[in-house]
Order: sequence, then structure tokens, then C-alpha cells
Amino acid sequence: MPRFSVIVPAYKVQAYLSECLDSVLSQSYPDLELIAVDDRSPDACGALIDEYAARDARVRPLHLAENQGLGRARNAGMAQATGDYLLFLDSDDTLTPGALSAIADRIKETGEPDVLVHDYARTFWTGEAVRNQLSGLLTEQGPAPFRLADRPALLRVLMVAWNKAYRREFVEREGFTFPPGYYEDTPWTFPVLMAAESIATLDRVCVHYRQRRQGNILRTTSDKHFDVFAQYDRVFAYVAEHPELDRWRPELFRRMVDHYATVFTRRDRLPRGSRARFLRTARAHYRRYRVPGSTAPRRSRLRHALVRFGLHRTFRALRLASALRRRAAKAAVTSARSLRTAVLRLHYRVQSRLPVRADRAVFAVRDGRGHGGDPGALEEAFRAHAPHVRTAWIAHPEHQHAVPPGPRRLRPGTAAYWTALARSRYLVSDGDIDPRLRKRPGQVFVRTPDGTPLGHQGLDLQERPAAARDTDFARLLDAADTWDHLLSGNRHSTLTWERVLPGRYTTLEYGHPRDDVFQRATSADVARLRASLGIPEDAVAILYAPAYRDHRRTQRPLLDLERIVRRLGPRYVILARTHATQDGPADAGTRIIDVTGHPSVESLCLASDALVTDYASIMFDYANLDRPIVVHTEDWEAYEASRGTYLDLRACPPGAVARSEDELIDIFATGHWRGSRSAQLRAAFRERFCPYDDGRAAERVVRHVVLGEREGLPAVVPLAERRPVPSAASGAARAPLTTVEQPPGVRPGAVEEPCSGSRPGMAERPPGTRTGAAGQPYDSRPGAAPQASGSPTVTESR
Repeated sequence: MPRFSVIVPAYKVQAYLSECLDSVLSQSYPDLELIAVDDRSPDACGALIDEYAARDARVRPLHLAENQGLGRARNAGMAQATGDYLLFLDSDDTLTPGALSAIADRIKETGEPDVLVHDYARTFWTGEAVRNQLSGLLTEQGPAPFRLADRPALLRVLMVAWNKAYRREFVEREGFTFPPGYYEDTPWTFPVLMAAESIATLDRVCVHYRQRRQGNILRTTSDKHFDVFAQYDRVFAYVAEHPELDRWRPELFRRMVDHYATVFTRRDRLPRGSRARFLRTARAHYRRYRVPGSTAPRRSRLRHALVRFGLHRTFRALRLASALRRRAAKAAVTSARSLRTAVLRLHYRVQSRLPVRADRAVFAVRDGRGHGGDPGALEEAFRAHAPHVRTAWIAHPEHQHAVPPGPRRLRPGTAAYWTALARSRYLVSDGDIDPRLRKRPGQVFVRTPDGTPLGHQGLDLQERPAAARDTDFARLLDAADTWDHLLSGNRHSTLTWERVLPGRYTTLEYGHPRDDVFQRATSADVARLRASLGIPEDAVAILYAPAYRDHRRTQRPLLDLERIVRRLGPRYVILARTHATQDGPADAGTRIIDVTGHPSVESLCLASDALVTDYASIMFDYANLDRPIVVHTEDWEAYEASRGTYLDLRACPPGAVARSEDELIDIFATGHWRGSRSAQLRAAFRERFCPYDDGRAAERVVRHVVLGEREGLPAVVPLAERRPVPSAASGAARAPLTTVEQPPGVRPGAVEEPCSGSRPGMAERPPGTRTGAAGQPYDSRPGAAPQASGSPTVTESR
């Protein structure tokens, strides 16, 4: 008896069926049967189902003699099901990776409930995925399982069959089946939730609900939409047969009226000439099932009045008046904004004619985020080593709280913001502060690139259309002409920036200011950061930070993180900093912590014990901590082809190299990740790419730029004498770690010979300056979307 019976009816979906079936059969939880029902489809659905059945014994094909519709096709599948739990999946939708494992774990955790409600996301042909707006109702906080009376708001979640798992014994005992016709989910889901003695929720996207451009049955104009009336007749008939459910009549009535109003107001549902008849039938149902004393919510009163009185023409007039009112309000807002913009533009011109203030400095990071990165480290260094300069930080309102005490806080678009940009001598940013900014004589622009370049940057992207997208290279070069100083952390970065973005600025090869904290932090700081992230005291925390893939429409992680933590054992925790913008990594208890939106990459590095990455430049920063790094290069050829690389990490890695997920697991299971060969590779990597990151990079920049010191800058501390803060588990990690036994035949993770190290004389060369250039218009940090066309920025995956 399998754990799950997944029932997939198929009719005229040959283009989507394979993707649907693959999403089920590729689940990391294999204990299932897939009942694929061919509802006498005239296309190739039946043949596709037979092909899958021939390849996988878990597929049970079922061919119906005649087309019966979605509801009866599901009934036919239920009659063949033998699993503990039933799941329904429409044949053009898909299960998300790891969905069944998450459902199985939640079912076990909540004591085998009758119904488990999970979340979904709408996916569009553009690749965009939008999570259910009512996902907050699926919170796992509070007692579980529960009954519907404990959380009645669940009735507001989309009433479909495929966002739930049902205990088969419960369904068979209650005799639930799907009726024929449109809206067949309505008389199924309401009775199921009301009758269930135990319900649980799973706050995780388990289904991707495809929004088809054409072919969706509910978007077909037809009189069959009148079936909605028969379906609600069945719902209230069920309540009449079960008097103990009378308490739900008011809520069911409100849901019914909202549903009727939705069908009526959608222009693609009802044929012309049938709308008045639909409204008359809806009015009759309103009178038949109305519960005396029940009132409609304030936001729904107009819709309820439409159904109650059949005010077809009145409703259209009110909608027209409402649309006119919205347009008038929008026009007024637009006029006010235009006036405000004109006033601020005039204000900026006036301020630009006043003297530049030598004791003012403005700092910003890309997208107006909070205090951090190289600009954040430099802002602190300004206050420490040039206290006569007053600093200000630009941040959007939602990030103002992240700015520490000290700098003045500026909101973009305000008069104070434009005054600061016009009159401050020093401008420091890791991107384009504002495209309307005009640098004045006497102003000094310090540009901080976003790491050591691994993937192609700047002008090199002209031959990489997938990575360049709509970059305006002329504007990029114009932006480089406004820079006075560009920071660099090593010889490789300096030579790259000089070539890919030539300019008249001076490159300060002093190290990365943001990495100074790695030399200054204490063990107490590490313990505090780990506690704030919820990392257990005795755990080994792995930071997973992959690079952005220009060649992929979605940024779903290549690694199955749930599988990895299960195989490695209970001592390991993964901090997942991915680029997924919708449903991030699944939460496997407390062992996978989604830190995609965390504001400080440096804090995550300090809190972790090891880094797993692929082509993200975070590896160059993390090497300063002298902690283990494992590189996952499974799709190296695809990444190199789409973006291009300056280094071959397989030949010169900062640690062990894994060419597959199994190799990655084996590297940690055998302890190879922290072995002597990995340490040897890391040492050579640090020598080449971390010569100046000794904790005083920001100080050297401030002394050079602000204080005018060219000689006598703080000497660089040799690598052998640096003492970065150790990881919290550095001592415990040397003890044997219990891991799940690995399957036979897994090849140990490959570790390459160390590269030749730095170029002759590089590590010994005292800090100095070079003239050159840098830049490229793409931000591949977690949570950041590709920048708009022409945005002159220098970035790399972090």
C-alpha cells in the first residue's frame, strides 16, 4: 500500500502532460502510485500515459471508454486508489520539488489528519510565479490538527481539490465523490472541510497552478457556467442532510453570493444575451438560501446587492461611476506628482549653484537598501578616521530602520536628498545613485564594485547577449567617466576592470572594506549571529549561496537541499541564500533556514562554518575567513557558455570540487570538506585573491581619498599573521559527525591540485594605486532582479 495516490485526469493537454507526470515521478519521496486517467482524450494523452506506465511501475494507466468530464474522471481514479492519502493534480499543473516529502512530514507531525491543506502559486507563461494571496491563512502556528470551527477562515482559500491531501479512509467512509459539470470542486471541498474531524495546514507551495493563455475551461464563454447553480444546490443539500452543519449556512451563503457575482462580472464567462437570465437565477438562489439576520461584509455589499435585487443596469452604472472616479483620482495624483517633480528639479538646480561642502559625504547601496556592503564599511571608516566629515545614508523608507545611529538618513526624492547630492563633496556607492545626478566639479565619486569578477563584466558582455540583456554600453562608459576612484581587492580585479571599462579614474587596490569585519569580529559576535538565525549550538552550518543563472528563466536551486540534510544527518544545518523570488527553499524543520532576504551577507558568512557555492563571487570574500569552501560545478559548461568566465574554478578552486549532488554529499559525509587538501587549495586561493583584506582596507581608502595620504598608509598584514574569527563549530567540527550511510558506488568528491598561486611579487607588493575601469550592469545577488536597461553598475554574484 503506497503512502500517496496521485490522481491525474487528462483531456486535451498533450503539451503539458509530460511535465505534469515528470513532476510527480521525480519527487524525492518515492512511495506513491500515479493514477493517470485518460478521459477519452482525442489527442496523444492516452499514448503518453501508456509510455510512462511502460517505463515506471508506479504509473497506473486508466483509459475511460467515453469522455466523462473532470469530476467523473477523478471518481474513476479514486476507485482504483490504494494509497493512504489521495492527491488530485490537474494535468496542466505540476508538483514543486520536494512537495510530497513536505506533505508526508507534516502529515506525520500532525497525527494523520483527515485533510491537509497546502499552498500553491500561479505560474504564467512568462515564467513568473505568484503565490496565493491568502497564504497567511495556512500558518502552521497554533495547535494541529484542528477542526474547521477552530479556523473557519480556511473557507476563504481557493475552493479546489488539488491544494489538499485527503485520508482515503475518511473519503470512503463519508462517501465523497465529484459531481459532473463545471465547478465540480465546489460540492467537494465545502463538505470535505466541514465533515473532517481533523485538519492540518502546510505553509509551503506544493503545486504550481498553470495560468494558460488559452484553453482554460473556466475562461470559455458558454452557458455551461450555469452549472454553478446546481453545484451550490448540492452543497446546501448536503448541509440539509447533516443538521449539525447548520452553523455553516451563513458562511456558505456569503461564499455562494460572491461566487455568483464573480461569474457574472467576468466578461469571458457568460454569452451575450444570457447575463440577465443568469442574474435572475442568482436572485432566486439568494432568496432560497439566505439566512435571516446574516449581513454581508462591507467590501462585498455592492456585489451582494447586485445578486439580491438583480440590479444589472444599476450595477453597470455604478461600476462606470467608480471607474470614472478612479481615473479622476489618478489624474489628480499624476498632476500633483508632476508639480512636485518640477519643484524638486528647480531646487536641485539652485543647490547645484551653491558651493560644494568639503565636510559632507553621501553613501548608498543599490536599490536604496539598508546600511551594508563596501559603502557601509566606508561610512563607518569615515566617522572613525575623518570625524570632521558629516555622513549621510540614502535608504528607502522600508530600509530606514537598518541604518545605524551616526549617519543622517535620507529618503530618495526628498529636498534633503537632492541638497545632499548637489553639495556633498564625497559620493560613495556600489551602483548608480540616481540617473538624474550630475556630478559637479569638486565632487569625488568613490565606486565600489561588488566583488572579485569571475563571470564576464562590462564590455566583455557585448558578446554574451544572455547576460547583457538590454545593457546600454554607451551609458555604462559615460557612468565610468564620472568615477574618481574604484576599489579593487587584488591584481586580477584591477586588470579586469581596467580592460572591460576603461576610464580616467584611479583604482585603489587596497582590499574590500566589507571584509574588514572578518578580522575584527569576535567569537561572541559569531554566537550572537547564530542565535539570531536560529542555528543550534552544536550544529555545523553550511551557507549555500549559488550564482545567478543568466540562461535560466527561473532561479530554482540546482541542489535538493532537503535531500542533502537528510543524508548528512541531524548535526548539519543549511543557510539557503538562493535567487528564488517566489517559493524559496522548503523548510525542513529547523535544518534549512531561508536567508535569501537577509540584509547582511557578511553576517551570514560569520555565522556559518562552511560555504557551498558555484560561481558566485562570495567565495572570494569567504576565503578571508579561512573556513572550508566547496564548489559545485554541475552546470559549468552552461554557465561558461552563457556568461563567460575569467577563471576555471575546476583547475584553481578554493576547496573541494563537486560535479554532482551525490559528490557534494560525499564530500561532507567523508569529512573531505575540511581535510588537508582542501586547506591547501584554500591557502593558494587566498594568496592569489585576498592579499590586502587584513581588516584595514576601509582605513586605507579613507586616508587616501579624504586625508590625502599617499605614503605611510597602514602596512598590509601578511596572510600568515592574520587571525580571522573562527567558526562556532570549528572545534566541534573536528569531532566525528554522524551522517546517514551513503549508497554504494558514489565517487568521492574531486579535489584538484592547487593552482600556481599569485603572480610573482603580488603578495609582497605594498598597497598602491592603478588607473583603470570596472563595471557591468547586472546585480546577481540573492533577491535582486536584473537591473533595468542601461543601469551603470558593477556587480558580481554574492
